[in-house]
Amino acid sequence: MSGLFERFGIAWPTFGDWVAAAVALVLVAAAWGLAWLAGRRLGPRLAAFWEHRAGGRGEALAHRMCDLTRYLAGALFVAVVLNSDEWRSLGAIVLGTALAAWAAMLVSGLVRGLKMPRWVAALLAGVAFFALLARAVGGLKPITDTLDRVGFTAGETRISLLTALQVLVTLVALYAVVKLLNRIVGHSIHRATGLDATQQLLGQKLASVAILIAAFFVGIDLIGIDLTALAVFSGAFGLAVGFGLQKTFGNLIAGIILLMDRSIKPGDVIVVGESFGHVTKIGVRAVSIVTRDGKEHLIPNENLMTQEVENWSYSSRDVRVHIPVGVAYDCDLPLAQKLMVQAAGEAARVMTNRPPKVWLTAFGESSVDHEILVWISDPEQGVGSVRSDILNRVWELFRENGIALPFPQRDLHIKDWPGAPGVEMRDPPASSSSRT
Repeated sequence: MSGLFERFGIAWPTFGDWVAAAVALVLVAAAWGLAWLAGRRLGPRLAAFWEHRAGGRGEALAHRMCDLTRYLAGALFVAVVLNSDEWRSLGAIVLGTALAAWAAMLVSGLVRGLKMPRWVAALLAGVAFFALLARAVGGLKPITDTLDRVGFTAGETRISLLTALQVLVTLVALYAVVKLLNRIVGHSIHRATGLDATQQLLGQKLASVAILIAAFFVGIDLIGIDLTALAVFSGAFGLAVGFGLQKTFGNLIAGIILLMDRSIKPGDVIVVGESFGHVTKIGVRAVSIVTRDGKEHLIPNENLMTQEVENWSYSSRDVRVHIPVGVAYDCDLPLAQKLMVQAAGEAARVMTNRPPKVWLTAFGESSVDHEILVWISDPEQGVGSVRSDILNRVWELFRENGIALPFPQRDLHIKDWPGAPGVEMRDPPASSSSRT
């Protein structure tokens, strides 16, 4: 067996190598035991801390926290052991493999816990595994040199597999970090009791923009792009992008202004053109309005800045509803008006501290026109159901008390046309019988 290894230029492990490997295996087993204990003891506490600081909605890191704690504890213990002494090659391979495996599982669990795609988790876990294993057994230089040799040179820039891998890993890692920071900062702002819903949403958007800008510059620095060399190109490119994304940036600024002056807030009931509903979200580009039919209208932020908008809940959520009702001319008007007030007061959504009223508005062609005026405090539920409840009750009360509802009527007056003066109308002559 040793001759076969020597034929391929590989030295057969000595007795010291086997001893080092055995010691490394024992230490890896001990690390696994300590990691299991740490996951059992610290995992639930870290899960509770994560739910408190970042919330449990959306991400799945909380229920993964025990496993993540095990992977982290095992990787840290093995890393300390690996760097505490100069290990023989076989022992270093055992420890490096354990360290790389735990680190890869830790990265994969974190990325999958952030609801990112599987290929992203596999990519980052693979890079972490091979990088740590190569570093443990002899360094990354042989691998990086091999990847750098596969490529081409464009001017003074070297483009190779190593460069592409660095860019891809940097972008994916920054995306994961940005998503994690947005989650933590957004939940922290949401828990701030001194801010209302609009101020919290504005703070979350400004924090997201700041995190994205910081991630952009960090990524540029990590990749090693020299912005001074691209000054002319970036200026022209920025001008073109500015013209192309003019509406997008306009909607972004309009959304920030809407949140700052608090003219429109999530939960408000607004009317914009033909769209009526309650605001569920103020996004970067548009405001989402959900109608009573369940349809979601996306209205650009700029339209809310330039068009006339009815906000039913801007300063108060109390809204008055007008319900027209007509009765016949020959009915008892005081009784009919009393029954209208009674029907309005029995509706479930009508406010009790602002009692309903009935106004006589006009004498129509076929009816005496009235309006029932009621106040509601939940305009996001619509006004159609209130009208329907009140009119149904009005119909029942009118029938019980003999109040007639009007219907179109027309009276026809037929005049007699007299004959010519001095001419009397005579009976027609009787028919004469024939004689034989």
